[in-house]
Amino acid sequence: MADDVTADLGPDRTLLLVDDDEPFVKRLARAMERRGFITETAESVAAGKAIAQSRPPAYAVVDLRLEDGNGLDVVEALRERRPDCRIVVLTGYGAIATAVAAVKIGATDYLSKPADANDVTNALLAKGEALPGPPENPMSADRVRWEHIQRVYEMCDRNVSETARRLSMHRRTLQRILAKRSPK
Repeated sequence: MADDVTADLGPDRTLLLVDDDEPFVKRLARAMERRGFITETAESVAAGKAIAQSRPPAYAVVDLRLEDGNGLDVVEALRERRPDCRIVVLTGYGAIATAVAAVKIGATDYLSKPADANDVTNALLAKGEALPGPPENPMSADRVRWEHIQRVYEMCDRNVSETARRLSMHRRTLQRILAKRSPK
């Protein structure tokens, strides 16, 4: 697998990973290095933009929601400095509107977390306009529901009553759901 990927990478194998989840970004960096990429990591919009300005990579994986802002700002900075950069936007809060926005400003693909190194590699190296194949391990219906509830909860600034109202759900039911761990 690694030899096939290395052949597809081309001469410039630089990869920028921007994510504020430190254990995740370190794990992904190690996995991508095993696939032949030369990785550099950043944990904020500011650090990602600084790297984009000084050393624009050939590939990038950018988390949409970072503590200091929106990952789409990093995507724009990468596009300005290196128009041929292949960029995958990665997020745990997937929504059609953000996927469209990411692609409009220059992202190559958009993946929802949890995405593994194989998913990321396939998205970075995809050729042409062909639709990608279905995922090997799609999220369960329970997980999709949980992700949607979490996204609305975050959009309501973690206000349980407002979230329950918007989801047409009883507040106590929502509290029980929020108290549980995420389904697989």
